[in-house]
Amino acid sequence: MSKMTLVVLAAGMGTRFGTRIKQLEKLGPSGELLIDYSVHDAVKAGFDRVVFIIRHDIEELFKSTIGARVEKRIATEYVYQSPDQLPVRGGDFPGRTKPWGTAQALYCCRDVIDGPFAIVNADDFYGQDAFLQLGGFLGDFTADACSVGFLLKNTLSDFGTVNRGVCKTDAQGLLTSVEETKAIGRGDDGVISGTFAGEQRVLSENDTVSMSMWGFGADFMPRLERRLSEFLEKLPADEPKAELTIADAVDAEIHGSGFRVMNLATDSRWFGITYEADADNARETLRNCVSAGVYNSPLWG
Repeated sequence: MSKMTLVVLAAGMGTRFGTRIKQLEKLGPSGELLIDYSVHDAVKAGFDRVVFIIRHDIEELFKSTIGARVEKRIATEYVYQSPDQLPVRGGDFPGRTKPWGTAQALYCCRDVIDGPFAIVNADDFYGQDAFLQLGGFLGDFTADACSVGFLLKNTLSDFGTVNRGVCKTDAQGLLTSVEETKAIGRGDDGVISGTFAGEQRVLSENDTVSMSMWGFGADFMPRLERRLSEFLEKLPADEPKAELTIADAVDAEIHGSGFRVMNLATDSRWFGITYEADADNARETLRNCVSAGVYNSPLWG
């Protein structure tokens, strides 16, 4: 049984920004990918296995690029997401080609999760402190699960708006809600705003946001299956695009089952490459990390 497993959401690989595949963009000073840094930081934090969630149609490309790099560093497994892998109503959505969201992606891992695990995106940079906090929690659970919370100001893009899960917490640091807020950006007047449930909201740069970095025990999987089943039962057979996210499932568990999710606050600067122009900023940030001695170049020494 693995001590701690890192589950990486990578079924979206092939999404392009500009003319390139962003997960394969060489951003580190020695040609490192963002996933290289996540694996490096996870190993340092005590993770001993990685499970990649991918699609069958990208299997060869993924294994020959990212897989070939990561398999040298940590025990590696692959799980495949497809629209027909459902806990209920299998075969009821014959025209569906789009996957059902990150909750269904994680559901596809149900046969390989046997202990504490974390979830991250393949194309995001989270920072060493975020992984160390995550590993610390999974080694000593102080709640049912955890979310690593980033400051909103550390997750904005200079080149367009972003979607973020804005987190609310109680006095004990437990999440009370995760509100998926869309089109967040800073205006010319410096005010940050976004849209939640169709309404415009003003946000603070110090608001906590979820960047899909979660920590769970294996006992979360039956909860996830129940929430995914409830979601699917309500849909018409010709539904083309509806999705259930992990944040949706967690929020439903918090409000419906008393699920306790600890917010682990970090001042790490998250970044991704949502827009093509973000790549240059990412390269500069990673060069600065190397100059400051945070990482080696090449990364693995």
